[in-house]
Amino acid sequence: MIFDTESLRIKYKDYANIPQKVSLDCKKGLLVRVKRGVYSDDVGKDAPAIANFLYGPSYVSFEYALAFYGLIPEKVTMLTSATFGKGKSKSFHCQGASFSYQDIPSGAFPVGTTVFESESGLPYRIAGREKALCDTLYSKYPVRNYHELEELLFDDLRIDEDELEKLDKATLLELCPLYRSTTLSMFYRYIKKGRANE
Repeated sequence: MIFDTESLRIKYKDYANIPQKVSLDCKKGLLVRVKRGVYSDDVGKDAPAIANFLYGPSYVSFEYALAFYGLIPEKVTMLTSATFGKGKSKSFHCQGASFSYQDIPSGAFPVGTTVFESESGLPYRIAGREKALCDTLYSKYPVRNYHELEELLFDDLRIDEDELEKLDKATLLELCPLYRSTTLSMFYRYIKKGRANE
């Protein structure tokens, strides 16, 4: 579970000195201070929800989401999230869990996300399959032709070609222009016209 100051007051309502109890439980490892006023009793199970709480507004995306959906073969342990308007990347470490945040354009930020539940049943916001791929492509080096795009997709990111074919084409075509990116413009053409060499 994730606890804020109010929920901790409820959890420890039978204790005369709540801050002291919180401090003691942190020392015992029963609670972990995620950030000021936010605690968790299971960082491993709460990690995706913690990612939303830790720095925001944000949603889980990039390689972590690609792995979650089976679009890439590697297991990703870093909780990667998208933000907007922050101006720089940010990272945090919390009892064995690592979190990173990277900006995407503000126009693309609110589109294409969904809500899942963490292992402990907490809701968290994550990019949909198509959005996670677009976010990731935006975050990488620019490409200017189909050959470079395919190298990025299949060699560098190791995107599963069968899974790529399953993505919703209309959603991808709607998302790509929101990034105003050379790479996403090329990906738009790639999706719309099909694979071909220039």
